[in-house]
Amino acid sequence: MLENNPDTVKIVLKNMPLKMHKFSNPAARAALAAAEQGKFWEFHDELFAAAPQLNPAAIDKIAKQLGLNLDKFKADMASPAITQKLNKDLADAKQLGVTGTPTIFVNGVKFNRKQEPEAIIQLQQMVDEELAAQAK
Repeated sequence: MLENNPDTVKIVLKNMPLKMHKFSNPAARAALAAAEQGKFWEFHDELFAAAPQLNPAAIDKIAKQLGLNLDKFKADMASPAITQKLNKDLADAKQLGVTGTPTIFVNGVKFNRKQEPEAIIQLQQMVDEELAAQAK
């Protein structure tokens, strides 16, 4: 989407750590803490790459690999501000009726996912329709 629409599409990721995943909450906190040092997406990508072996040591290893200030990172992970951001994301998901991940919205309209590769085509069509409506 970003490659096809670099000037018109903005991706906003909301965290929704699922209780069934033991390390989803610490992972979400870690990504938000990394964002405080400008490394959200890099951390996010590394978390998903490490997902099968995700644990506190893996989270620390990613932080070190990305050159984060580890003291600040640890403090931010435990901070009330990060808790507040995570709780806001969870409240937004609940309000929108999101029950699983990933869930995609285009300007507040839920995208009903189809199977690949049709999903990409349909999502682009939805974005194109929204952009056309805004241009009127």
